[in-house]
Amino acid sequence: MLDSDLKKDSTNGATNGNSGNLSASAATNGAQAAKFAKTPDRFVDPFLGAPGPDLDIIARATDLIPLIRANAAASEAQRRVTDETIAALDEAGLLGIMIPKRYGGPAANFRTLIELSAEVARGDGSAGWVLGLLNVCTWFGTLFSEQAQREVFGPNPAVRICGSIFAPKGGIEAVEGGLRVSGAWPYCSGSLWADWATLALTTGERADGSPIQDLALIPLSDLENRDTWHVTGMKATASTTLVADRIFVPHHRIQKLEAMSAQRYACEYAEEPNYRAAFVPGAILILTAAQIGLARAALDITLKIRAGKAVTYTMFSEARNAPMVQMAVAEAASAIDAAHMIAARACADIDRAALNSEPLDVATRARIRMDTGYCADLCRKAIDKLMTANGAGSFALHNDLQRIWHDSEIAARHAQVEPEVAKLTYGQALFGLDKFALLFF
Repeated sequence: MLDSDLKKDSTNGATNGNSGNLSASAATNGAQAAKFAKTPDRFVDPFLGAPGPDLDIIARATDLIPLIRANAAASEAQRRVTDETIAALDEAGLLGIMIPKRYGGPAANFRTLIELSAEVARGDGSAGWVLGLLNVCTWFGTLFSEQAQREVFGPNPAVRICGSIFAPKGGIEAVEGGLRVSGAWPYCSGSLWADWATLALTTGERADGSPIQDLALIPLSDLENRDTWHVTGMKATASTTLVADRIFVPHHRIQKLEAMSAQRYACEYAEEPNYRAAFVPGAILILTAAQIGLARAALDITLKIRAGKAVTYTMFSEARNAPMVQMAVAEAASAIDAAHMIAARACADIDRAALNSEPLDVATRARIRMDTGYCADLCRKAIDKLMTANGAGSFALHNDLQRIWHDSEIAARHAQVEPEVAKLTYGQALFGLDKFALLFF
């Protein structure tokens, strides 16, 4: 959804329709999507004018992979990333790369964030997931009002923020100066290491039954953290449930999700590109990073360990000489490369638009949502092929491959990653239609 779609909003943040269900601005968005769908007259370099990743930041993560990988099993066993891993990431300055320069942070771009999270996930999927979500949710916090940012970043420039876009119904009461909030927010990845949380609120309903949603910035000290994350993969992400019981949230720490999806943020400061980046594309694209890292880790293990082992019941004493293993590795490597390039292109779209102070058009947003699901699907298939190439022993509990497989399968089921609805939305945008399957993209 574009900035122009919300020009008729009142100053109190009311919106003129769903972000994604764009019937209120059908003519505008339909025309934009139809224009995009036409074959361009000239070739366009998808990376032209887009900033690249900060290689120094990524190198710091690469140096930590042996430590992260060595701690991965312990992290899984205790259902939280080990203190040693978190401390190492923190000491390397990798848990706050999206903190603005005006608060002393590096204000890294989205390409850097994706590459960094993928590199950490090569060591441990859970660690890469936690790092990615803490960083992107901290970026959410930079988009709130100046007063809110002073409360969050002023006392602690190295603050960490987790979040959940799941918006429970009920439990919201309008009071003087803000809202009285009760509710439970599951899947708050990284909550054990966060100071604040960005939590979605359902504050009303439109005539068509679609929800009116806000995003609130709330200190963890106001919330109960319930250990509800008992799953077969991504066990160490601490994706717990945060619970509020009639807490007060002032207006300056609340903004409309629809407005945010249109890049109309409460923060008036926009001197750094990340303050101008597209909210929903950035929020969902991070979910691909751990998948890429996990797939690379599976390939690393296959090339290093499987290569010298015999292929049972065949003439091949070393798998590296077996054509079926060679082809499986080639197919998996190509799928991983394709996923990486697609994610990098999406980052280029986000970063270039932010650098140039331009909103992303509707069809590009829809394509990035499609990219997110497609990347995850490519990585899942690559890992599956490598699991088969490694044989049934891949699923032994002592084998790192089984953890990689479990982590990928769980991460791929995230609601914002699921590819089928994204296909619908992207197809609708390419045809220039004016109604979309997704509420936000």
